[in-house]
Amino acid sequence: MSPSGSDRTAVLNRIKRAQGQLAGVLRMMEEERELSAVLNQLKAVTSALDRAGFAMVAAEWRGSVDDGGAVTEEQLEHLEKLFLSLG
Repeated sequence: MSPSGSDRTAVLNRIKRAQGQLAGVLRMMEEERELSAVLNQLKAVTSALDRAGFAMVAAEWRGSVDDGGAVTEEQLEHLEKLFLSLG
């Protein structure tokens, strides 16, 4: 099962944003910026990637429900494992 077009676009946008933030982290390190500023930006990258992962699991969940309205116990266990792997 794959996410809908709009879900996929939203996730791609989040990942692209994180990619830009990571480029900013590299630039800050090359410029020898203050450690706390670099770490704050790095936290933002991590958070953006976490949100992208959660959005992917949520899209999968929505897709499961949209396919028939009922989610099997096996699907729930699989989604739960994916969700917990993000934390």
